[in-house]
Amino acid sequence: MHKVTRAQRNGSGLGAHIPVPIDEEDARLPNTACIGTRHIVTFMLFLGMANAYVMRTNMSVAIVAMVNHTALPKDNTVLDDECDSDNSSNSWVAEMSKHSPAKSSDRGTYMWDAKLQGYILSSFFYGYVLTQIPFGILAKKYGAKYFLGVGMLINSLFGLLVPVGASGGIAWLIVVRFIQGLGEGPIVPCTHAMLAKWIPPNERSRMGAFVYAGAQFGTVVSYPLSGLLAEYGFSGGWPSIFYVFGVIGAVWSVAFLFMVAEDPDSSRRIAEDEKKYITTSLWGAAGVSSPKVPWMSIAKSLPFWAILMAHMGQNYGYETLMTELPSFMKQVLHFDLKDNGLLSALPYLAMWLFSMFISHVADWMISSHRFTHAVTRKIINSIGQFGPAIALIAASYTGCDPPLTVALLTIGVGLNGGIYSGFKVNHLDISPRFAGILMSFTNCLANFAGLLAPMAAGYITDKRPTQAAWRAVFLIASGVYIVCAGFYILFSSGKRQAWDNPDNDEAQHNGNSKCDAEKDGMMLQVTDH
Repeated sequence: MHKVTRAQRNGSGLGAHIPVPIDEEDARLPNTACIGTRHIVTFMLFLGMANAYVMRTNMSVAIVAMVNHTALPKDNTVLDDECDSDNSSNSWVAEMSKHSPAKSSDRGTYMWDAKLQGYILSSFFYGYVLTQIPFGILAKKYGAKYFLGVGMLINSLFGLLVPVGASGGIAWLIVVRFIQGLGEGPIVPCTHAMLAKWIPPNERSRMGAFVYAGAQFGTVVSYPLSGLLAEYGFSGGWPSIFYVFGVIGAVWSVAFLFMVAEDPDSSRRIAEDEKKYITTSLWGAAGVSSPKVPWMSIAKSLPFWAILMAHMGQNYGYETLMTELPSFMKQVLHFDLKDNGLLSALPYLAMWLFSMFISHVADWMISSHRFTHAVTRKIINSIGQFGPAIALIAASYTGCDPPLTVALLTIGVGLNGGIYSGFKVNHLDISPRFAGILMSFTNCLANFAGLLAPMAAGYITDKRPTQAAWRAVFLIASGVYIVCAGFYILFSSGKRQAWDNPDNDEAQHNGNSKCDAEKDGMMLQVTDH
């Protein structure tokens, strides 16, 4: 069999798209076990992502039961009268509402107006955004496992303190939620760093999508289960939400710390053939404990900027889809989507299922050798971002039709699941060694972009939320989706970049000449089209 150099292996050679076996033994390695240690690691990361989103979203449900809404001043927002609140479309609303969980919003004890509720809900995200970049850098230097496990343990333990914080006053509650956000900060960059060490390139689409789809799975579980606990749970209802999920999160954190290793080389459970399969395909991903981060090269890398643009456009568009469309339906169509547990979970369920399906399609496209990594990422990501853009445009012209708007919301959010096999795993393609750091930067800036969506919508629809005003909100979000996805198509890459070449580390470590290092870099520098 033809021998290949290490620089030609998949994941190492910058022009390589598919795994190239080193010898006959390596070629058989992927088939030695149906479920390997890497699959267990992936499943644990999936549960961790689901747990993170449960802890993130359960306050949105709990706060409805915590606040005494009937005692608050009435909302004086002028509702749009273009759609008659007694029209035939609302007969469908009334019918669907029969299947909604009973409300407990009138039984709350706290007198928090909308502004205070906003402070409480946003306090978590300020802590979350604050720790993204620091933990991405620290995870690269010291390893991702303990930052992820301990961070989620802190998040879970402080989740148990939410009822205590609420009884102590709104300031204490905000502090507790802020610390929860700090603890959850490592979840995305550290998860990305561990995927880079454990998952071979030809399995990244489905494994990465499976892990990140845990976010949608956690949301699907959180909304209805939190509603049931608020209505029928112990300790007065809503406190049981935080006790139940806090305990589950703590148990997962401890299990993760004991069951999961930092990388295949440090795992005591992994089979030797599986370890060889992973390490040969991930050349240099974990071989150097703390290589110097090529900050200037990253800053000048168009493929990195393509991922960043796609990520920012995704968060802006997604926040518009999931935050502002329900407000549009309430203010214009006089239908409160958030009051219906079934319909509020449906878009997340569609996104979860579609992301699982499209991830297998993406891996098939790559393994079939018909498509390169770059082309696959661009096609799948286009489905994930142009699809929601079209849905938003269509939703702005649905008129007084709640069923059609709900259908468009479900389709748009469902197609959005393509991003998990698109730009979301693209960090691993272009730089497996620095994937966690890259993700920490893009996720941090993307969350800031996501905060602009409700601000822009509030400014445009202030005082008079007409259909024309809401149409402007949707068209702006569609434009952001299209521009960012277009930038990704033009400048993204599926190849490992020259600045992530481990041979440069080895050359520096062994005192090789600068000329030799430059020669290696030139050999690996390939333009991706």
